[in-house]
Amino acid sequence: MLVQLDFGEKDFAERLSEFQLLAGSAGVRPQALISGRRARPDAALFAGKGKVAEIADAVRLHEAVVAIFNHELSPGQQRNLERELQCRVIDRSSLILDIFALRAQSHEGKLQVELAQLQHLATRLVRGWTHLERQRGGVGLRGPGEKQLETDRRLLGKRVAVLKERLKQLERQRAVRRRSRLRQGVLSVSLVGYTNAGKSTLFNALTKAGTYAADQLFATLDTTSRRMFVEGAGQVVLSDTVGFIRDLPHSLVAAFQATLEETAQADVLLHVVDSASADRDQQIAAVNGVLAEIGAAAVPQLVIWNKIDATLASPGIERDGCGNISRVRLSARTGSGLDLLRGAISEFANHQPELNAVATTQTVVAALGGL
Repeated sequence: MLVQLDFGEKDFAERLSEFQLLAGSAGVRPQALISGRRARPDAALFAGKGKVAEIADAVRLHEAVVAIFNHELSPGQQRNLERELQCRVIDRSSLILDIFALRAQSHEGKLQVELAQLQHLATRLVRGWTHLERQRGGVGLRGPGEKQLETDRRLLGKRVAVLKERLKQLERQRAVRRRSRLRQGVLSVSLVGYTNAGKSTLFNALTKAGTYAADQLFATLDTTSRRMFVEGAGQVVLSDTVGFIRDLPHSLVAAFQATLEETAQADVLLHVVDSASADRDQQIAAVNGVLAEIGAAAVPQLVIWNKIDATLASPGIERDGCGNISRVRLSARTGSGLDLLRGAISEFANHQPELNAVATTQTVVAALGGL
């Protein structure tokens, strides 16, 4: 059972379409969609008694096993809704976390997803459990009288600490590789953008990496990096990163901080935009909001106007008032305009004094070595 209420947002239709895509990406088979208008959320039930009764009737009619709200629910609201609907209730953050758990393939990705899930769970331990407030007792369990809830919180805290330490070790390894690239004067380029904007398709088109790309939300979760040669710029490291989405759970951003830090440390960001989407302006704003949250707002951007094959636009380059490239129009699927993007990357690299200085030093060293 899918539930989305209209609180007067201008992009309600786009949010609803995205919600249905999210549900499909999680493997959900929607039986019905319940919507309605409200001025503000109800403190106890979020949707109000009348709307909750309507949802409960639909749950019984369709024998639904879960109700998914495309909103953030407080632990209390979630608990009250489960009591009224007599089925499991999850909110938008839980849905996104579930998709991430499905997509995680690498060891680091799985650690990050588990950390995000545990941090999200920490505020909701009392939800749905009847044993948590009972004293532990019985043979072999008598002693300090610690409540099961307190035990669960303590064990959860220990696991969170272990995950954070493991992720710190992986981040230190990534920092070593990053310093090595810097010493070699290699341009670091990261693909960023809204989920399903075509980042992985563009990554494969540029690097021939063959990474997984699909028309679904969060098809890519694990960061992948490849070297490629760009004429006029030399060796470039291109990284494909997880897609962003509006209202991205803060626990997810915190857990993926190490991976997203690769984005913040890049020399330039290729901000891939689905130019065929009617919601592209809001998607651009959502991506820039997450970039600001992870400390990447100051990293230079090249906006990639992707999917021009769907809009019948022609490939091209647009410049700002200072003559700098601000946008590249292309189609990652057909390859139209990829040469323009390579040229834009080369032009950017040649305007970076640090990279040019390293390249010059390497040339001089090589020349001296031949004398």
